Amino acid sequence: MMQQYNANSYLFGGNAPYVEELYEAYLNNPGSVPDNWRAYFDAMQNVPAVDGSSKPDVAHAPVIASFAERAKQGPIRTVNATADAEMGRKRVAAQQLIAAYRFLGSHWANLDPLQRQERPSIPELEPSFYGFTDADMDIQFNISNTYFGPETASLRDLLNALRDTYCRSIGAEFMYISDPTEKRWLQQKLEAIRSTPSFSPEKKKHILDRLTAAEGLERYLHTKYVGQKRFSLEGGESFIASMDETIQRAGERGVEEIVIGMAHRGRLNVLVNTLGKMPQDLFAEFEGKHGDDLPAGDVKYHQGFSSDISTPGGPVHLSLAFNPSHLEIVNPVVEGSVKARMDRRGDKDGSQVLPILVHGDAAFAGQGVVMETLNLAQTRGYGTGGTMHIVINNQIGFTTSDPRDSRSTLYCSDVVKMIEAPVMHVNADDPEAVVLATQIALDYRMEFKKDIVVDIICFRKLGHNEQDTPALTQPLMYKKIGQHPGTRRMYADKLSAQGTIPADGGDQMVKAYRDAMDAGKHTHDPVISNFKNKYAVDWIPFLNRKWTDAADTAVPSTELKRLAERITVVPEGFKPHSLVEKVLGDRAAMGRGDMNLDWGMGEHLAYASLVSSGYAIRLTGQDAGRGTFVHRHAVLHDQNRERWDAGTYIPLQNISDKQAPFTVIDSVLSEEAVLGFEYGYSTAEPNTLTIWEAQFGDFANGAQVVIDQFISSGEVKWGRASGLVMMLPHGYEGQGPEHSSARPERFLQLCADNNMQVVQPTSASQIFHLLRRQMIRMFRKPLVIMTPKSLLRNKDAGSPLSDLAKGSFQTVIGEVDEKIDAKKVKRVIACSGKVYYDLVNARKERGQSDTAIVRVEQLYPFPHKSFVAELKKFPNMAELVWAQDEPQNQGPWFQIQHNIFESLEEGQKLAYAGRPASASPAVGYYDKHYAQQKALLETAFSKLKGFVLTK
Repeated sequence: MMQQYNANSYLFGGNAPYVEELYEAYLNNPGSVPDNWRAYFDAMQNVPAVDGSSKPDVAHAPVIASFAERAKQGPIRTVNATADAEMGRKRVAAQQLIAAYRFLGSHWANLDPLQRQERPSIPELEPSFYGFTDADMDIQFNISNTYFGPETASLRDLLNALRDTYCRSIGAEFMYISDPTEKRWLQQKLEAIRSTPSFSPEKKKHILDRLTAAEGLERYLHTKYVGQKRFSLEGGESFIASMDETIQRAGERGVEEIVIGMAHRGRLNVLVNTLGKMPQDLFAEFEGKHGDDLPAGDVKYHQGFSSDISTPGGPVHLSLAFNPSHLEIVNPVVEGSVKARMDRRGDKDGSQVLPILVHGDAAFAGQGVVMETLNLAQTRGYGTGGTMHIVINNQIGFTTSDPRDSRSTLYCSDVVKMIEAPVMHVNADDPEAVVLATQIALDYRMEFKKDIVVDIICFRKLGHNEQDTPALTQPLMYKKIGQHPGTRRMYADKLSAQGTIPADGGDQMVKAYRDAMDAGKHTHDPVISNFKNKYAVDWIPFLNRKWTDAADTAVPSTELKRLAERITVVPEGFKPHSLVEKVLGDRAAMGRGDMNLDWGMGEHLAYASLVSSGYAIRLTGQDAGRGTFVHRHAVLHDQNRERWDAGTYIPLQNISDKQAPFTVIDSVLSEEAVLGFEYGYSTAEPNTLTIWEAQFGDFANGAQVVIDQFISSGEVKWGRASGLVMMLPHGYEGQGPEHSSARPERFLQLCADNNMQVVQPTSASQIFHLLRRQMIRMFRKPLVIMTPKSLLRNKDAGSPLSDLAKGSFQTVIGEVDEKIDAKKVKRVIACSGKVYYDLVNARKERGQSDTAIVRVEQLYPFPHKSFVAELKKFPNMAELVWAQDEPQNQGPWFQIQHNIFESLEEGQKLAYAGRPASASPAVGYYDKHYAQQKALLETAFSKLKGFVLTK
C-alpha cells in the first residue's frame, strides 16, 4: 500500500526529482519558487527535525558536494574510536548530572537551622555515580542548556555551580512541572545567580530591621505579659522579612490589594510589624480591654485587621482575615474574599489582588481542606490568579516532631505537587536567602498566575504556647534550640563583620525598637492614614438592621412577563434537549399566566428580576447549573455541539444589556472548601446574592467547621457580616439516611443573637419573595434554606403569576382551605416543609374539618407575632400538635418547642406527631419509611398521647 501511495503522491514517484529541485532552489532563495510551493516549504520549516531541533533547514547541494569530495579521499579512517565513545558517554553523564541536581538537589540543601539530621545518601548527586573521577574534573563540557553563563565549563565548575544553586540555603523543587516554559523560567532565575542574593547595604539593613522588629515584639511581650498566650514567632523571625518583601514587591508589580490568611503562630507579629497595628492597641488587648462592643468577641490571636501600606508601586490595601483555631480552614475563605475583590475590580487574572496563605508545617500536611482549596486553584469559578503560600516550618506540630509520625511525605509541602506548584525550601537562618526565595516566588506568581510555596524552615523557640514545656517530649530538639543564638543576632554579626553596620549597630536597633514599644509606637510605620480606596465597600448601610424590616419584593406583572420571555428563548440554531425544550415551553406558558409557576420558574424569575435591577448573583454547587433534581436548567446545552468547550447558553446572562452579572458554577466535588470560599466571597461583597447549594442537604456536614466557626458565629465574634445563602435539599421521601435530612436541628441549635435565618419555604412564590428579600432588604445575615425535592414538581406547591406581583415572603402561612370553619377548629397542626402537603391530603381523606393546618415557613428568627396571629383565628382551639418528618430528637421540634409553647393560651395543650427518636436521620428500608409516615399522619389527627404539655 505504501509503495502504491509513494508512486502516486505528488511528493514521490516521478515528481520526486522535480520537488527536490524546487526545494533546493527555495533553500537558496525562497522568492525563486512559485507562491504555492513557497507557502508549503515555509510550513515545513516549523516542523521539528528528526533530532528534535528547531533550526531551519539548509541548502543540500553544498552538503552533498562535501560528502562527494570526502569520498574521493578514500575510506574513512577510525581514529581512537574508543576514546570518542568514552567522551560521548561523559557528555551524556554531565547532562544527567545537571538533571539530577535539578530534580534532587533540594535533598542536599542546607535547610535546617538546627542541623538535626545527617545529609541523606543520594548516589545520583555524586560524580562517581556517572563514572567520573578526579581526573575528569577539568574536562570541559557543553552546558548551553543551563543558565550559569558560559557555553562550556569544566566538570569542577559545573559541579560547584549546581551545588551553589540547588544545595545551599535554598532547595528548589519544580522539575515535576509539566510546562517547559515555567521550568526554564525557574532554572534561569536560580542558575543565573546560583541562588545567591546580592543585596545593597541598604537592603541588608532593612532586612535586619525587620528581624529586629520580629524578635523585639516577641521578647517585649514575653517580659511584659508573662505567661499569656501569644503563640510566639521566635525562631521564625525571617518570616516577617518574607512578608515585608512580598508586600513591597507585589505593590511594585501592580498589586493593589492583598488578603492574608494565617493561623495563630506569629499572628500578633504580623498585626504589628506587617499591617501596622499600633502596639499600644495590642497591649490593651493583653490587658483585657477591647474597643469593639461585640456580643461574644474573640481572643487576640484570632483577630483580623486591615490597613493601607505604602509600596514603590503605590498604596496597597492589606486585609488579614479573621481566623478560628481550626488550622487551615481560613484558606478557602481568603480565596473567596480575593475572588470577590477581583470581580469588583474587573480583575480577570489576579494582577491587582493577591492572596497570601501562611501555613504551619504540620497543618499544611495534615489538614484535608488544604488539598480541597488547592484543587480550586485553576478552575474557572474559583481561580484567583495564583496564591502565595508561605510555610512557617518550625518542624514540630504541637508535640509531634518525629518525621515517622508527622506525615507520610518527605516535605510538608508535597501536597502542592498535585497542582504542580513549585516550592522554594529555604533556611530561616539565612534571611537574605529567605528574601531572595520570596522575590522569585512572587515574580513566578505574577508571571504565570499560579500557586507557589516558600517553605521557611525554622524552629519554635518556646512551646506550642507560652505555658507549655516542650522539652518534656523534645529534649534533644530543645537542647539545640537553647544553644541557638537567634537569627537576628547571627545576621547582625554577619553585617557587622562585612562592615555594613557598626559593631554595635545591631544592639542599637534592638534598643530603638524596645524604646518604641515602651511608647506604644512603631520604629517604622508604612501605614497610610486616611487613604480611600475607590473599590472599598461601605457596610454601614447594612449594619444594625432588623430582620423584621420591610422589603417590597413584588414585581409588576408586565415586568414578570418580559423577564419570563427573556429566560425562555434560545439563540437561533441552538438545539436544547427535548426534555429541556418542554421545560422552556412550560415556563413560557407560566410567564404568560397560562399555568401555575413551579419552583424552578419561581427561582428563575427571582434571579432575573434581581440582575435586571442591578444585583449580581453568584450560584455555585456540585450540580448548580442543572440542579441535582433536574429542576433548574440555568445552563442550557446545545445537543448539536461540536466542541466539548462550547455550546452552552445561560438565559439569565441575557436579560438586558445593562443587567448585573449572573454567575453559575458547577463546583468541584467538595463541601468544605467550596462553602468556605462562598462565605469569604459574601463577606467581601454585600451587593451580590451569593448562594451555595448542596447536592443533598445531608452533605453539608462535610463543611461543618465552616458553618460552626464562620457562618453562625462570625458576626458575634468578629463583627463580620455575611449575606450568604445556603440551599440544602431536604425532605423525607424514603431515600435513606444520607439523602433525607439537611439537619435543620443543627442549624437551629446554632441560632442565637439573631445571627442567621433558617427557613423552609413550600411554594414557588415563597422562594421568589424569599430570594428577593435577601437582597432588597438592607439586612445581611446568612440565610439557610431547606429546599424541597419532591415539591419541585408538585402541582400543589405551584403559584399563580399574580402571587409574584403582590405580597411578600410569609414567615407563617395560615389555613388556606376556605372550607375549614375557624370557629369549629379544635386542633391546629403546625408544621414546616413538605409534610404540610401530606397532612392536607390526610385530612382530606379523613374528612376531618375541625383541624386546621398552619405552616411555619421561617423557623428562626421565630415569627412570634405572625404565629400567634394565626392561632387567634381559632377561638376554640384546645390542642396544638407539632408535626414533622424528622425523628423526634431531630428536626425543629426540640429547638422551637419553647417558642410554640409560649404562643399558647392557658389551658391549651401541645403535643408531638412525628417519627420516634433515632440515631440515624432516616431509615433505609422503604417499607419502614412508609410505615413511619403512615404512623406520623395517624398521630397528627388522633387523640393526643405520649408527650403532652399543658399551658
